[in-house]
Amino acid sequence: MIMRLTTPVHITPVQATIDYSDKILLLGSCFADNVGEKLQHHYFQTTINPFGTLYNPVSIAEAIRLAKADAIECLPMVEWGGLWHSMTHHGVCSNANKGIAFQQCMASIANLRQALREASVIVITFGTAWIYEYSTQFPNVDNFSTKVVANCHKMPANWFVRRRLSVEEIVSVWQPLINSMPDKHWIFTVSPIRHIKDGLHENQLSKSILLQAVDSLAAKRSSDMTFNEPLISYFPAYEIMIDELRDYRFYADDMIHLSSKAVEYIWECFCQCYFSKETQMVMKEWTEIKKAIDHKPFRPDSDAYRTFLSQIVLKMMQMKEKFPYLEVQKEMELCESRLKM
Repeated sequence: MIMRLTTPVHITPVQATIDYSDKILLLGSCFADNVGEKLQHHYFQTTINPFGTLYNPVSIAEAIRLAKADAIECLPMVEWGGLWHSMTHHGVCSNANKGIAFQQCMASIANLRQALREASVIVITFGTAWIYEYSTQFPNVDNFSTKVVANCHKMPANWFVRRRLSVEEIVSVWQPLINSMPDKHWIFTVSPIRHIKDGLHENQLSKSILLQAVDSLAAKRSSDMTFNEPLISYFPAYEIMIDELRDYRFYADDMIHLSSKAVEYIWECFCQCYFSKETQMVMKEWTEIKKAIDHKPFRPDSDAYRTFLSQIVLKMMQMKEKFPYLEVQKEMELCESRLKM
């Protein structure tokens, strides 16, 4: 009998699998970026965090609310540190010019609006239950419609009040949003990245609240099921990292974020859970094609290499014919340009 040195997390594959025809929207913490980058690498139709990385459930929900709104009355724009910031966005939209910052924020809202309309799968990753709300010291606070900020942008601490969300608050915010889009497959996960600055004990409390909230959303769907009801599933990324990969060799140098090996392992678990065998076969074929494209020949002007490139182009054309929604134009152009050399 082989000795087991880990506690494997049992994951039941979902019936509603993801394939290359799906358009996928990912919102939330850094882990949403990790999964999104893997999906993009394998040529899935993917939109990742148009607002930038968002950590708490209320700010993620607010981003969706803004994108679904018929009109944007005002954005909470604040100048600090020589930059204009939106309090509903990550710093990726900040700019020294207020007009440019505003345009970038509006572009992100339009991008999210389109992604919400087109996506068949929405992946939501909650990072923390800790939130920051405006204090009475915050300038022009009465002009803002929302209380919770998505990012403090290194502004003075006394401008904010820190508190922890409850399970009931998270569910009350998210249940109406989910119900308003019953045609989507909602995949919820809790980020395995620990928020050490909150404190280790506080981080555990935060994660437990997020886990309970997601469980409540999924349980409500199971108990109140109707014909036209959204599909909700939970992917246990947090449990895989904390239990199955319980070793600091699976963390990056900062001992907080995940190592590339950990991301790859959790990604493989995600594939087993959400992708059919056919989709996984297509992914494998594209991986081999990509490796072939990245291959550096000893003699790029040789007939053998031209034949090699022609075979790659033929394979891509065959794949494109079978899966017309695959975006491989850049790869095709790259191979064709090398053939002309």
